[in-house]
Amino acid sequence: MFKISKEFHFDMAHLLNGHDGKCQNLHGHTYKLQVELCSDLIPSGAKKGMVADFSDVKSAVKKWILEPMDHAFMFDQSSEKECQIAELLTTLESKTFAFPTRTTAENIAQFIFQRLRANTRLPISCVRLWETPTAFCEYSE
Repeated sequence: MFKISKEFHFDMAHLLNGHDGKCQNLHGHTYKLQVELCSDLIPSGAKKGMVADFSDVKSAVKKWILEPMDHAFMFDQSSEKECQIAELLTTLESKTFAFPTRTTAENIAQFIFQRLRANTRLPISCVRLWETPTAFCEYSE
C-alpha cells in the first residue's frame, strides 16, 4: 500500500456566529490543504506504477474545492446572521460559498474529504487542513 499527497493553498473568510472568542468576528485565513491518497499501484496503462497522477489530483481539487471556495465568504446556512452577511455580499457581487454546518476547521476538513470522495474516483484517504501555520485538523474515515 502506498500513500501520496498533494498540498494546496487558498484564502477564505468566515465567522463563527455565537463563538465565545475572537472568531465570532468576520475574519479570514490562508488555508493549507493536504489531500492524501492511499492505494496499491495502478498495475497497467498510462498511469502504471502510480497511486494516482498528481495532475489528476490537482484538477479534481481545483474543480471541487478551490474554484468554489478560494477568496469566498464561507457561511453557515443554518445561521441567520451569516446568511444576512452572505446576502449583502452577493448583492455587492462578492463571492460566497454556502456551507451546510458551522465553518470550523473540523467541519471544513470533513466536507472537503466527503466532497472529493463523492465527486472523484481518487482513493482519498485523508484530508489535513491548516487554519494557521501552527494549527490543523485531520479527517479520515
